[in-house]
Amino acid sequence: MIRIGNGYDIHRLVRDRPLILGGVNIPHELGLLGHSDADVLTHAVMDAMLGALSLGDIGHYFPPTDPQWAGADSLKLLAQVNQLIHAKGWKIGNLDSVIVAERPKLKPHLQPMRDRLATVLNIPADQIGIKATTNEKLGPTGREEGIAAYAVVLLVKEEGELGK
Repeated sequence: MIRIGNGYDIHRLVRDRPLILGGVNIPHELGLLGHSDADVLTHAVMDAMLGALSLGDIGHYFPPTDPQWAGADSLKLLAQVNQLIHAKGWKIGNLDSVIVAERPKLKPHLQPMRDRLATVLNIPADQIGIKATTNEKLGPTGREEGIAAYAVVLLVKEEGELGK
């Protein structure tokens, strides 16, 4: 059995915040504003994982109104979502994602992002696709007001769980 989920996230770019994508701190004069570390890539991946099993979204598990998640490391949240997925008898087959940002150039950071996500999800990096594109100066990402990310995740039933 397989299940597919998709996720999306966008956060505003502001001064005096780090820019963290896929758990990687990227040098840039602007960072993403959010209750946690505002890692849009990791948030989109979590929403895709949860959506594949009809488990809601990350706001249900890590609400921005809860002070315990203020400044949270999104990779730690991802680890919790991954544990939930495994507890339900599923594992990641693969995931694919796109980050939409005019600047900075993300190509040099894509492999470290893949490696970080692979470590947290305990899967080979070749099961993770991360691409970066611009919005050709259109919309909020094109005007450099924010950065967005899209993710699709394929979950497969774990061995021994097929009859459940």
